[in-house]
Amino acid sequence: MAKEWILNMATNRWQLNRPKYVGKVSEEIRRCQPRTLEDWKRFYMEEVEPEKFAEMKRHIKSLTKDQYLEWLGMELCKKIHEVMKKEIEEVSEEDCKSYIKKLIFERTYEGYKTEIETIYGELEKELGVHIEPAPDEWDRKYNIDFFIQAKEGIIGLQIKPITYNQTPEIHNWMNWLKESHAKFEKDIGGKAFVIFSIKKDRRKEIYNKEVIDDIRRAIEELGGT
Repeated sequence: MAKEWILNMATNRWQLNRPKYVGKVSEEIRRCQPRTLEDWKRFYMEEVEPEKFAEMKRHIKSLTKDQYLEWLGMELCKKIHEVMKKEIEEVSEEDCKSYIKKLIFERTYEGYKTEIETIYGELEKELGVHIEPAPDEWDRKYNIDFFIQAKEGIIGLQIKPITYNQTPEIHNWMNWLKESHAKFEKDIGGKAFVIFSIKKDRRKEIYNKEVIDDIRRAIEELGGT
């Protein structure tokens, strides 16, 4: 299992699985439409010619596909033993301690802030309004991250990152925030909304998209911006 992980990591790092080295395998196997593994192996060896193989064959006329794949494997082995091994030996105990703390604190925080900034940027574009960061006091007292200044009041926004496993719990978040948001509306004057963000296809997006129209109506009710 450990070997597989190391081999996969090194192959990806040096891009030895890119079309240049192995051909467009996902396209080629569809062109082949093999019924068995042996069908695919035979087709690859006879029909697929990666760019690197063609380049080497111009210099080594007798080079076969099997020899080329052996060379590719040796290149991978060399990278693991000559580069990765040296890098691993240079990693100290202090490096590991520092990395774990940075992973938990700095990188998690940066990822969280990036997600929130992505979402309020999407909101600004959808609504065509300027969204401002809320004062620290509003965050502590009312659970408000950002706000929109309307002519007749303020619209408070709470952005809550969630995962797909947490989507059934949305009503729990709403109930928890309900009291502090009601207090915001009473003290500050305006309305408050919760925007749930979720990761989809490696990008962040608004999960409860209907909230955009709700915010838009609230802006109009408060005289616009």
